[in-house]
Amino acid sequence: MTGEELHQLLLDKWGCSYDVQLRRVRGKIYAQVMWKYLEQASFPLSAEEYMENLNAVSQYLNAWGSDSQVRAYIAQTRERPRLGKAVSIPLDLGERASEWILDEF
Repeated sequence: MTGEELHQLLLDKWGCSYDVQLRRVRGKIYAQVMWKYLEQASFPLSAEEYMENLNAVSQYLNAWGSDSQVRAYIAQTRERPRLGKAVSIPLDLGERASEWILDEF
């Protein structure tokens, strides 16, 4: 998955260019689709910075083999990002999870 493909997934599902962040919560890693989006006047990133972020997130997802998990979750979920509530996608990193949990991203 590329940053462009991730962006298109978000647009197809929710119609907005939502921010995507990787978070570690209680020893598990999540891809979180945040409630802020590129089309907002108050969005803190430029279009270029937004795409750089999506490219970085997609590189991690590809390295972890989690891109298909994210695609499936977004396709199936009925949740939508809303103020103060991100859509949290749990990532199953399998036996290699401990290798990645030590790293900060």
